[in-house]
Amino acid sequence: MTRSTPRTVLHRAAGSFAAAGLLAAASLAGAAAPAQAADTPVFTLGGPAETALHPYPENGRPKSSTVGISLNNPSEDEENGGFGGDFTLTFDLSGVAGVADVKFDGEANPDCKVTGTKAVCEDWGIWPGLQGAADLVVTAADGSESGDTGTITVTGQADGATFTPFTTRLTVGGPDLVMERLPFRTELTPGEKQQAPITFANRGTRDADGVLLTLRYSRGLDIPQRYSNCEYTVDDPDQPDFGSTTALCSVEGAFEAGATYTLATPLTLEATERAYYDTFLYRIQENSAAQRASQRAGALFERGTGGVLKAVPVTKGAAARSTDLNPYDNQQDADFRTENTADFVAYGDQVAGPEGATVKADIGFRNEGPAWIGHIRSGEDVATVDFTVPQGASVTSKPDRCRAVTADGKYREDQTSPAPRYVCNTSMTVRDGSGLDLPFELRVDKAMVGASGAVTVRNTWLQNPALPFDPKPANNTAFLVLNGEGGSGSGGTTGGGDGGSGEPSTPPTSAPDPEKSPSGDSGSSASTTSGGSAGTTGGSGGGLASTGSIALIGSGAAAAALAAGLVLFTAARRRAARHA
Repeated sequence: MTRSTPRTVLHRAAGSFAAAGLLAAASLAGAAAPAQAADTPVFTLGGPAETALHPYPENGRPKSSTVGISLNNPSEDEENGGFGGDFTLTFDLSGVAGVADVKFDGEANPDCKVTGTKAVCEDWGIWPGLQGAADLVVTAADGSESGDTGTITVTGQADGATFTPFTTRLTVGGPDLVMERLPFRTELTPGEKQQAPITFANRGTRDADGVLLTLRYSRGLDIPQRYSNCEYTVDDPDQPDFGSTTALCSVEGAFEAGATYTLATPLTLEATERAYYDTFLYRIQENSAAQRASQRAGALFERGTGGVLKAVPVTKGAAARSTDLNPYDNQQDADFRTENTADFVAYGDQVAGPEGATVKADIGFRNEGPAWIGHIRSGEDVATVDFTVPQGASVTSKPDRCRAVTADGKYREDQTSPAPRYVCNTSMTVRDGSGLDLPFELRVDKAMVGASGAVTVRNTWLQNPALPFDPKPANNTAFLVLNGEGGSGSGGTTGGGDGGSGEPSTPPTSAPDPEKSPSGDSGSSASTTSGGSAGTTGGSGGGLASTGSIALIGSGAAAAALAAGLVLFTAARRRAARHA
């Protein structure tokens, strides 16, 4: 059996995610062989519930579509939760005989072979998480007619493992909803509004029986209308997400093939007082209960109480008398840059203890707004907390997201013994009113009166520490004071004075009250609320601390990942060398 290389596996995964529109990717490159779980693992096969095929043409070659089959290993143990054995996937193609012709992408699926109405793919190793399993290239069969339909069933087999089978449907013909791109102004000021006359066309072979308009806009944007045929949800602040709002609008009607439609009344898109970098995504799909349920993905939605959102014809073509023929043109998005600022305020702590004692200290920063900061395209960390250990103390416990560096902030190989300095990255978003809380434990090696260590929130680049959005650099530094004289623990002054900001040069030595933050958010809604786990964020962090997109998806299986937000790839996020 030919073994797949990591590069081949990644290529197959990327192809499947592109085909299915999935929002999470497994990083397999260079990984060691996964260890087999002690109990018998159960892996789930998946993919799009249905795929539409372009009708077989009278002349020329038929257009192909790709069906991405996925494989999910539910283990959360990234190091030891993999399956290290051979496995086989079998595809029963008898249900699409005369309806569709099926091939496999040879480069992405080197070990897949089709024989008659059966296909077999052989592979090795199933890493934790969602990954691409196979890419089927499908076309309408010669002699098939519009409306012909059939199914493909996928099963798996491996010694010591169980697979949940999956069935996908292929149908010849269907609507083809195409979203037109709007000419937005993208350089904005807080409070600025503009119209969004969303327009779409049906370029398929059948009418669409109702459409589902999906709107998703990040924390700094708002659409003030709340329509009664739309349901709305805001990302749970306790979960890793972008702080975005999602609206699912069910618009009734027969949307004819060959016709173009626009909203009867344009939407209003507003840059709020907390806008900075923001994204607005708008997507059109044929409406169905299954489509709505998959896009809800278990999130709680609340129906609007306003008027009814309607779409009216712009032009009509010849009406040619259901799944979208091309799901990749259903969606558009726009990025906005709002002229705004965010004040990142560092805080330290005052702790005391005799020689040999261990003390606990809480340090970090808060975003006092007005803007939220989110790098939702690049997925890069927003900022770094740079902590210098007070003289006469050593760190015995640190947050997982923090790493030891040398005294001058450079890379340090040893991450187990106490270091003179630590750097702790945020994730890709920091909400207004939130920040990063970092609990440290230190041993008092030598009792010294008033020993202190700087706590600085800075850019992730050590060589360029200034935060480009922060107009008040004076409060970017605070101090952890150990055994302060008289117990006062004065925070001291920053090296930069008041930075021309007019702010006091004595920063806080304790965490600010989150209830008094500009946004009114409590500590639980902080975009990066705890230093205990790397990647904890209110924007992308978690599995989807993705680099980069809040793109929606073109298949039912992928749509279930919508609420998790969207983000596409996590493998390149860490950039350790960059922060060394």
